Amino acid sequence: MQPLRGISYKIVSVMVFVGMASLIKAASTDIPPGQAVFFRSLFALPIIIGWLAMRHELRHGWKTKQPMGHVWRGLVGTLAMGFGFAGLGLLPLPEVTAIGYAAPLLVVIFAAMFLNEEVRAFRLSAVALGLIGVLIVLSPRFSMGASVNHAQTLGAMLVLMGAVCAALAQVFVRKLVFTEDTAAIVFWFSVTATCLSLLTLPWGWAWPSASQWVMLIMAGLLGGIGQIFLTSSYRFADASLVAPFDYTSMLLALIVGYFIFDEVPTVTMMIGAAIVISAGLMIILRERHLGLKRARQRKVTGTVGHH
Repeated sequence: MQPLRGISYKIVSVMVFVGMASLIKAASTDIPPGQAVFFRSLFALPIIIGWLAMRHELRHGWKTKQPMGHVWRGLVGTLAMGFGFAGLGLLPLPEVTAIGYAAPLLVVIFAAMFLNEEVRAFRLSAVALGLIGVLIVLSPRFSMGASVNHAQTLGAMLVLMGAVCAALAQVFVRKLVFTEDTAAIVFWFSVTATCLSLLTLPWGWAWPSASQWVMLIMAGLLGGIGQIFLTSSYRFADASLVAPFDYTSMLLALIVGYFIFDEVPTVTMMIGAAIVISAGLMIILRERHLGLKRARQRKVTGTVGHH
């Protein structure tokens, strides 16, 4: 294990993904979400294939024992991307980021429902706290009154649906890791998302301008690079150690939103985001504590077993 290397890879992946989201947002004025998903997935493939070649995994890295598992993961993952990209066109970047933080909280609930993972009172209360934070972020978009912007209300609903799909995708990934290589999971997701995004063609794709071509291709390349750094971060450090660094995306989103898109965060959004992040960190620290405890117990039983 190389914890510092793992943490730095994770931070790089977060920076790259915020860059990707910013490019999608900048292109979203004329480009439909389905088309953005197509570019993001298609142009990630050369990066992923290059990565497999570098690791000498090109021959076997993409092989799968569970093709249908990849299809389901691809379906919910593509929906998550599509909803998120649609929301990016309608909402400020920091707000999209804050609502997206609902996904890891929902993973805890879905893992208990679908994977029979045990969830005790502490984690449930942390999830409840986090979801209250998400509701605070959402509250201005769903309040009654003449000042409500219906496009932004729709944007908030889309991003929330995206977070639900992203959480379901994580549950499918948790199932897949038992039989599949990471390389295969990453590769087949990009292939599935590229194919599924083509189904949105009848809803009207736009011919990109020169600058939009650049932004969309760059978004795809960055998506592939981000995926590789994210995957690699978990090879060099425990998930519970690198997970908190996800939340650096809020700082980056605030900076990019302010300086590039002229977005000033509201106090309500910041309070809600702070609560969601606190809840997320509580869950991660609890996971870490339980992980260390389990490791100690294994050590003890192992030692006892040898005598």
